[in-house]
Amino acid sequence: MKFLRNTLDKVKHDFEKGGKYEKYYYAFEALETFAFVPNTTASTKGVQIRDGVDLKRLMMTVIIAMVPCLIFGIFNVGHQHFLALGQEASMMDKFWVGALQVMPIVIVSYGVGLGIEFIFATIRRHPVNEGYLVTGMLIPLVMPPDIPLWQVAVATIFAVIIGKEAFGGTGMNVVNIALTARAFLYFAYPTQISGEVWAYIPEGAQTVAGYSGATPLAIASQSSTDGTSVVAALDSFGASWAGEGFFSLGNLFFGAMPGSIGETSTLMCLIGAFILWATGTGSWKIIVSVFAGAWAMGLLLNALAVNPFMEMPAHYHLVIGGLAFGAVFMATDPVTATQTETGKWVYGFLIGLFTVLIRVFNPAYPEGIMLAILLMNIFAPLIDYFVVSANKTRRLKRATV
Repeated sequence: MKFLRNTLDKVKHDFEKGGKYEKYYYAFEALETFAFVPNTTASTKGVQIRDGVDLKRLMMTVIIAMVPCLIFGIFNVGHQHFLALGQEASMMDKFWVGALQVMPIVIVSYGVGLGIEFIFATIRRHPVNEGYLVTGMLIPLVMPPDIPLWQVAVATIFAVIIGKEAFGGTGMNVVNIALTARAFLYFAYPTQISGEVWAYIPEGAQTVAGYSGATPLAIASQSSTDGTSVVAALDSFGASWAGEGFFSLGNLFFGAMPGSIGETSTLMCLIGAFILWATGTGSWKIIVSVFAGAWAMGLLLNALAVNPFMEMPAHYHLVIGGLAFGAVFMATDPVTATQTETGKWVYGFLIGLFTVLIRVFNPAYPEGIMLAILLMNIFAPLIDYFVVSANKTRRLKRATV
């Protein structure tokens, strides 16, 4: 680290005002402050609030909270790979195969996204913010493991430029950037993002007899058309090649099943939720209300059921698909979520409610958390407006009584 510090100090003057690389100063500053704590202080005179938390530390806390999902996702990609091929494998083999498939997606996401950030910082002459540190991890975790790398790059470019930079950069985006990338792929390349095979299977490899890479939500959606019980269909799925209980409620919670890289394990998502809550980084009110909204809508559909998907027990909605991941890491985005305390309850509850509605009544897209969060991102300022207006009205009544 001392060598790096000395090297940066030797070339720093070339990037400062008057230097030959002056226009690249903010790109240089981003690299320097990523490796070292900046030695600058606020110049404003007067009393200042001192706090050890800055944007970089906040973003790193969220990344740490996502590490359990990433590690389990790497293992699960390898696990599903060997299940599909009908081969026995050690834990290390599964991690190795999973890492070879997942890490390139992470590298492309960070490389392309940060490249766009550096370009805009150079053109607009403003510091590079650390906001993309979280987005760069979120994008791979919401992708299927067999997604082509060029599609990850295209989706990242679209999301950063259209979803963020077009609105002014970090802190100005209206919708979640990672979900913007996923939504772009869903509508531009639906075959890769919404197909029935969500496992890494090398081209030309022979899968085990009877193999299907369908997700639990795909099974549930299919049950609504063929009239079979969703629970029975899930319990019997994969028995011939994966053994009994592949889609049991316990395994749905644990997450060893096909799906996006980081979204399959509700357990890992809850570990991340605990980290966010313990550090005060994420809003527990939003997380709890998302689950509450999904459960409440599930109960309502159970009471009004006219097809097997509506009859599926409400608690199943909490452990299938990306509901837990979306509730913990997407809905709690401090930029696109509501800011008022009451608004957080309303915002999260509506996300959970709309997630289940979209799942059950939209056969073309059984997973609803993405569309639900993007929809409520748009309405978040309106929710806050009504909450603040209601607070003003109550205070005026108390003041005039």
